[in-house]
Amino acid sequence: MRRFSLARFLAILMKEFIQMLRDRTTFAMMIGIPVMQLLLFGYAINTDPHHLPTLAEINDDSPLARAIVAGMETSDYFTFLGPISGEREAEAALSSGKASFVIVIPPGFERDVIRGARPEILIAADASDPTAVGSAVGALSGIVERAIAQTLTGPLAVAEASPGPFSVVVHRKYNPERRTSLNIVPGLLAIILAMTMTAITSVAIVREVERGTMETLISTPARPFEVMMGKILPYVLVGYIETVLFLLAAMTLFSVPFTGSVAAFLVGFNIYIVINLAIGFMVSTVARTQMQAMQISFFTILPTILLSGFIFPFAGMPGWARAIGSVLPATHFLRIVRKVMLKFGGFAEIRQDLAALAVIAVIVTILSLLRYRRTLD
Repeated sequence: MRRFSLARFLAILMKEFIQMLRDRTTFAMMIGIPVMQLLLFGYAINTDPHHLPTLAEINDDSPLARAIVAGMETSDYFTFLGPISGEREAEAALSSGKASFVIVIPPGFERDVIRGARPEILIAADASDPTAVGSAVGALSGIVERAIAQTLTGPLAVAEASPGPFSVVVHRKYNPERRTSLNIVPGLLAIILAMTMTAITSVAIVREVERGTMETLISTPARPFEVMMGKILPYVLVGYIETVLFLLAAMTLFSVPFTGSVAAFLVGFNIYIVINLAIGFMVSTVARTQMQAMQISFFTILPTILLSGFIFPFAGMPGWARAIGSVLPATHFLRIVRKVMLKFGGFAEIRQDLAALAVIAVIVTILSLLRYRRTLD
């Protein structure tokens, strides 16, 4: 049996270090991914969001009503965007995501408090993401009590003596049972498509490069756009199969409804598929091996999972994290899926997110084509 040789061991050790430094992409992923996780989890993730957009329908312009609204805004859980009139406008604001809360103070509110009639304040909350509004709803009672403490004087002093001069009724819309699956399962579609479409496309193209078949393709008269479309379109069918299976499982196993427009969903879905396949195509022009393609794909998927609002409330993130999240295609498709499946959404409710996806699709496609031309040169 040969003895352990320190010289041979050091030679192999140096070889591995040199190989690691030569493979700059893998080395960058090894360092970059943990650093990204540290920064995102440390600074961007917040499960207790504040400054949630709120609209108010105030039908009683009294000191007590104004004190309640002022107290809610001072708490910094709620940011009032302005007044609203009517149930239809409130429904549209909650469905489109413009507001997380709508507070309704009935007519004659202060008068009924003085008479001891215990009027109700209605607060409609978008509970499709129970985590996002849970803390604010839980803090409501204490916020209101502190807000009216200095107002219960004079004729209102009798209300202070009696417990509960009024009641706060919270109407949790879209997810009254506060089931986490109603929020997670629809959003999961955006993550699954991003992971599979990006990784499959990049690995498939890099595999051809490794085998040498890409050189044959480059020698043909095919233009970059023709090559790109020919490569990614077969995977569109894969995306359709995945989505059909996913929706069937969501509705049968998890009882997730599909209440909105199928046409609106399909438009957003097709744009999102093209974006992720184009990203995979662009990754394939950077990676030299299939392992590198998988590593780069994972590097792009990590912020998609953490900053899109899939797991952690988007409203609870700091401004810089929301800015990054706003340029991620998954953020907008996730909103489209949740609005269409849970909030009876149609084209009117998702038009802003569709426009954002269309812009991202154009930019990513152009960058992919430019990058492919450089690889040809």
